[in-house]
Amino acid sequence: MLSKKTKYAINALVYLAREYKSGVPVQISRIAECENIPRKFLEAILLELRHAGMLNSRKGKSGGYYLHKKPDEINIADVMRLFDGPIALLPCVAYKYYERCEECIDEETCGIRSVFLDVKSETVKMLKQATLAEIMKRSEKLKKHLTGTGKTVKKK
Repeated sequence: MLSKKTKYAINALVYLAREYKSGVPVQISRIAECENIPRKFLEAILLELRHAGMLNSRKGKSGGYYLHKKPDEINIADVMRLFDGPIALLPCVAYKYYERCEECIDEETCGIRSVFLDVKSETVKMLKQATLAEIMKRSEKLKKHLTGTGKTVKKK
């Protein structure tokens, strides 16, 4: 399950991706209000995203945060690993956080490991394809579908 911090980070990144073409930094207070994220928590999250090279910031009256990379270059796998650590369900299949399982007799012939390696591989593949640009595209597609059915679409 995603931590609240990761969910907030994704929401903030998607918000900044929507503002990407304007080229204007977005103030923390605006992101916090529009995405319903506690401001102090958001400040810490945005700082981590900046240190990870996903965001940039500008100080001053017209300052704020903006994407350092294009929306199609930031994927959910990287955001999840930044805030929640490994994506793998077992330590013996983790990419950056590998640990041998204590109870494992032979990793090479472990059927359990093999299954969870497949699960991790497919999950990571899907999460890497889930870029900010892809999320925005899906959101627009869902909005169009819902408006076509007569349902009301909430705006953020």
